[in-house]
Amino acid sequence: MNKNVGGMDRGIRIVAGVAALGAGLYFQSWWGAVGLVLVATALMSWCPPYALLGINTCKSKNG
Repeated sequence: MNKNVGGMDRGIRIVAGVAALGAGLYFQSWWGAVGLVLVATALMSWCPPYALLGINTCKSKNG
């Protein structure tokens, strides 16, 4: 599994994921699940939709 999520993208995903997790807990809604996905993809540096679409925001050639 090659990395396809770069540094800036990871930071945005973590911030948005934590916010979505908080909203999900506060409102008891599905936003918590969205937050989990965002945080997980940031921590793994790999996003399945990016892989399917051929998008790569990671500057590393080795991935």
